[in-house]
Amino acid sequence: MLSLNSGVTVLRSASASEGTGDGNTMRARISLLQSTIVAALGGLLFGFDTAVINGTTDTLEVIFSLSEFWLGFTVASALLGTIVGAVAVGKPTDLVGRRLMLFVLAVFYFVSAVGSALAWDWYSFLAFRFLGGLGVGGASVVSPMYIAEISPARLRGRLVAVTQFNIVLGILLAFFSNYLVVGMNLGDVTWRWMFGVEAFPAAAFFFLLFGIPRSPRWLVARGRVDEARQVLGTLGTDTGNVEQEIDAIRHSLTAERDSLREPFFRKKYAKPMMLAVAIAMFNQLSGINALIYYSKHIFQMAGASENLALMQTVAVGGTNLVVTMLALAVIDHFGRKALMLVGSIGYIVSLGTVAWTFYTYGTDFTATGGMIVLGAFMLFIASHAFGQGAVIWVFISEIFPNRVRARGQALGCFTHWFMCALVSWTFPVIAKVSGGHAFAFFAAMMVLQLLWVVFIMPETKGVPLEEIQRRLGIE
Repeated sequence: MLSLNSGVTVLRSASASEGTGDGNTMRARISLLQSTIVAALGGLLFGFDTAVINGTTDTLEVIFSLSEFWLGFTVASALLGTIVGAVAVGKPTDLVGRRLMLFVLAVFYFVSAVGSALAWDWYSFLAFRFLGGLGVGGASVVSPMYIAEISPARLRGRLVAVTQFNIVLGILLAFFSNYLVVGMNLGDVTWRWMFGVEAFPAAAFFFLLFGIPRSPRWLVARGRVDEARQVLGTLGTDTGNVEQEIDAIRHSLTAERDSLREPFFRKKYAKPMMLAVAIAMFNQLSGINALIYYSKHIFQMAGASENLALMQTVAVGGTNLVVTMLALAVIDHFGRKALMLVGSIGYIVSLGTVAWTFYTYGTDFTATGGMIVLGAFMLFIASHAFGQGAVIWVFISEIFPNRVRARGQALGCFTHWFMCALVSWTFPVIAKVSGGHAFAFFAAMMVLQLLWVVFIMPETKGVPLEEIQRRLGIE
């Protein structure tokens, strides 16, 4: 429902800028909104699938007799699939089309959910979680790609942002679903139901995909121009002229084919590559996914009961959602660097507070200590949503020239998921030694991020892409 409201806001703002419009225009806008919401469900399942394991880590550790090292590996297994999925999905998507690939990803989500719920041993569980990771990695590429290709240019940014919004919403829904499942008192199969719940939205995603059109850009690339005309006539264009849009797509495809001849790993692209790698590494070295995947475990370390820990996790997810909406609304007003500065300071204060609390209370937390940890994590997730969460993909998309932008974003995406897997794998091992050590390390990394933002990160707000290239020494 929140996604629908976001889409309605987009359409209302578009209608206000165009006047009342006619019935055909409104029907096109409704078709565009429906297709966007359905495709963005890939993002919602992305968020749900990555976060749902949060409520099961303690149980998995017991039933599979896992050490902290192998618990971390178990959590990271889906993330390893995510890396593969994000890297490998491009060519198959170009071959079979965006919509058909979304069908495939929906099947991956469904089979992963059911298989994880019915897993008969640790190895089968890893296999099904890896399959879900393939779905997550693929959806992180295909869902926004599809939405971008069906959207008129003036609405593209806001409609693609629906996917990012749905990822955060999916995380919140996973936390809330886990809380509800625990409240059902299902006994030893509780953890299985936590994973199995995802099968329902995955099945809905699959069947809703029958109601959306193929990407007009993919149709033109495949020579199916008449079908592309029908789709553009249904969804609308910027000018209302379908033939102009077809010509623009053809020109874009020609430019992309020419750009593939441009080598990527060259000295002149060294600065944007280093900036992309740095911001993606810092994104994960904040410990954000340690919180997403292990918050229930962390809150229990801080003295909370299972039900209270899950409730606190829902509060963290809700804060993430609200502040993400705020950040998306102001990023073009205050700029990328300003948001990163505020976020970095919030990271340092919150992570430093958590580290101090764990050093102070150790394993003997009082109610006061537990509340300090909760408050600090609320500040932490707000700092992430306002800073790194809102900035990372916008910034990476701006610092690379058009001819190598796709490969630059792929580099940032690979770095992000690789570091996510590494942090998620090692966190239980470090936290077992000392929760204070883990969060002190993350705080130290955020001090380095603050220095990077102040002295190295360029501001890209309102700067033409050609000027950004000149400032980075790209001819």
